Amino acid sequence: MTLIVTLLGGESTGKTSLARSLRQHLVQHTSLHAICVPENLRQWCTLAGRAPQAHEQAALAVEQHHLIVAATQAQPAPDVVIADTTPLVIAAYSELYFNDNTLWPGAIAHQRGYHLHLLMGLDLPWMPDGLFRESPAIRDAIDTLLRRELQAAGLPFQTVYGRGDARLHQALSVMGPLLGCSLVDSDPTLAQGRVTWNCEKCSDPDCEHRLFTALLKKNAPLRH
Repeated sequence: MTLIVTLLGGESTGKTSLARSLRQHLVQHTSLHAICVPENLRQWCTLAGRAPQAHEQAALAVEQHHLIVAATQAQPAPDVVIADTTPLVIAAYSELYFNDNTLWPGAIAHQRGYHLHLLMGLDLPWMPDGLFRESPAIRDAIDTLLRRELQAAGLPFQTVYGRGDARLHQALSVMGPLLGCSLVDSDPTLAQGRVTWNCEKCSDPDCEHRLFTALLKKNAPLRH
């Protein structure tokens, strides 16, 4: 069975960098076969030279899910699929920009089919790209919407913080138990069944800790 790891967050939250780092680490340091699924929304905006309109959002969300599913069906079969965003993020943008809540139910249904939900922390500096990124306020608003929907749906998620290796280490430390192996150096907190939390940086630490602890207890290793 393929582990589907999803990276969630608004603009300039480090999703793409983390996706690439995770795949590189798995390829170079383990025997696991990993595939990255790019952000369809970003690619669409680059090709079109504009942001999508309200009526175009649903198709973008559907295509993002199809890309994730297609990656799991690749040959040879991957051990891990790392999705650089999911339909959930597109649903968040639809609400924020167009006051359209219709994409949430489908996005949540898709999200339930993925195994690990990593929410990008807001500790990275916001960086303009000269194209589509608007402001730190937009990034914060998307984060708020994602947290609201994940918590309302009872979907456990882990917020990851830090730059470079620190963020990579956090992500690997929570992927390992779901794969039935250790992906990071020995860590006493992991041996006790806990992950390192950054509650002082988190807007809702109690909920995140409770939700993600439930995920680790619920999910048996997918493969050895």
